[in-house]
Amino acid sequence: TCALPILSLITTSYNSETTISDTLSSVLFQSYSNIEYIIVDGGSSDETIAIIKEYEPLFNGRLKWISEKDDGIYDAMNKGIQMASGDIVGILNSDDFFTSDNVLAAIIAEFDRYSLDAVYGDVHFVRSNNLHKSIRYYSSKIFKPKLMRLGFMPAHPSFYCWKDCFLKYGFYKIDYSICADFELLLRFIYVHKIVTKYIPMDMVTMRVGGVSTNGLKSHIKILREHLRAFKENGIRANLFLLAIRYFYKVTEFIK
Repeated sequence: TCALPILSLITTSYNSETTISDTLSSVLFQSYSNIEYIIVDGGSSDETIAIIKEYEPLFNGRLKWISEKDDGIYDAMNKGIQMASGDIVGILNSDDFFTSDNVLAAIIAEFDRYSLDAVYGDVHFVRSNNLHKSIRYYSSKIFKPKLMRLGFMPAHPSFYCWKDCFLKYGFYKIDYSICADFELLLRFIYVHKIVTKYIPMDMVTMRVGGVSTNGLKSHIKILREHLRAFKENGIRANLFLLAIRYFYKVTEFIK
């Protein structure tokens, strides 16, 4: 049998002392151990680095980290991907954690079983004061590439692909403030038609209050950046089409 692929997992952090222990623990306890864990810190001034150093020996050389100024979260993600020596790349943010210990094993099993470029699954959201109660479930089950025209995308924190995809089709565009993930997935999935597969699994627990979950102002910014992403990728779109997605989003809170 051929050796199982190395999975490079990237966490970007900045002043994440209250949450990064959960992230680190959830990576440490994954049943799939052929991983390289990369933390790209933006020069934290709190205890984040001390916590990373505390965990470092537990990873037996599988953890590498840097701490330096960057041009925002997408720049940090790009740095992590460039540092990655693994075959498959995924991202886990420093205020998120894996929902169970077999998430990475399930991801690798799909890559092993099928000829794929990428996989994705589900995520759910919690409040910081109650990590056990889901307040929103984001399922990627209904996702089809053509739905990207309406602004739909698979849950980005559940997206894992071969590092080669980034080398072939490019990295995150760092001049987007909150939708570089949408633009990248649009480019990979809709434009370049990479082969993807949905895994029916709740992969990541996310605390609300992240960059893209804040208020009306951020929704206007999202619409603007979505329209820009379509334009840059030569896809016709309009605000009416993008507005349809908001009717669907309401159902995620009702379940």
